[in-house]
Amino acid sequence: MHRRRSARREKRPLSLRFCTDKLDSPDYRAPAWLPGGHTQTLYAPCLKGRHALAYRRERWDTPDGDFIDLDWLDGPETAPLVVLFHGLEGSSRSHYALAMAGELARHGWRGVFPHFRGCSGEPNRHARAYHSGDSVEIDWILRRLSGRSGGPVFAAGISLGGNALLKWLGERGASALSVIRAAGAASVPLDLAVCGDWLGQGFNRLYTWHFLNSLKRKSLQKLERHPGIFDRNAMLSARTLREFDDVVTAPLHGFLDTDDYWRRASSKPWLPHVAVPALLISALNDPFVPAHALPAPERISRHVTLCQPDQGGHAGFVEGRFPGHLGWLPRKLIRFFEASAPAPQRTAPERAAVS
Repeated sequence: MHRRRSARREKRPLSLRFCTDKLDSPDYRAPAWLPGGHTQTLYAPCLKGRHALAYRRERWDTPDGDFIDLDWLDGPETAPLVVLFHGLEGSSRSHYALAMAGELARHGWRGVFPHFRGCSGEPNRHARAYHSGDSVEIDWILRRLSGRSGGPVFAAGISLGGNALLKWLGERGASALSVIRAAGAASVPLDLAVCGDWLGQGFNRLYTWHFLNSLKRKSLQKLERHPGIFDRNAMLSARTLREFDDVVTAPLHGFLDTDDYWRRASSKPWLPHVAVPALLISALNDPFVPAHALPAPERISRHVTLCQPDQGGHAGFVEGRFPGHLGWLPRKLIRFFEASAPAPQRTAPERAAVS
């Protein structure tokens, strides 16, 4: 049994031996009481109730007449600022966002959690909402934040937010260094075609049902505000993300169809062009992202570091004795930010935004 497990681990890093400078130590170890990718994925959101954080909300009008809401974890004006972009139908109240906010508060750092359009609890004004490759929105948000920050700025993204962030990094290349010091992304569906169809198979259909339930509810609200923007019956009959994106997401955001959207919005082709220090964390048992969709080290920029623990699920990474906690991922990201671009010495929070 022990030999079989060791052999399996030896097989996984074959391509990584030629690029060890791009491989970070996967020091995450899942607790024995929480085995398996699905269990780790489904249990992690149950822990968000352990975080009692008070944010300060700010609303920005977008250049095209819409709005977004940003939730702030305040701190000293010159302290490092971490910008975290949430996943599909996520928010500043997602478990990974609350865990990051808690870790930032302990470090005396600031955090800001921009909501993609329509994800802050209030419908956005326009027919368009957000999508997996919305790097134009990422660019506008990060440049505005960078211009007003008194300290260094770092960016992080989870799942969909990580895909949009990595795409922006690849598109901007070296010019992104004038905006942020370093970036991190976790549980990213780098190849949207592979990952989108993967979510329509087997037990993964449970996650698809969860997403579609929220997306369809918002889509009905959009039809009330913007009649005729898509076929109501076709939207309601969608049973997979591919079907939903074909009816709603793709046409509302300027794509021909799902295939065109998923191809053009995927971040994987942009990874060779990233010029900012970036950490890409991908659990090998992530039910959203099959291992064969992950990039080989020779197909990424020298500035991208891969971290591929065997366990963790999708945006899970629970650790510790039962009931566990979510500290590993935010600690990993913050340590990478500190090492990639040394920030001012840690300061104690002037005012902890914790209720």
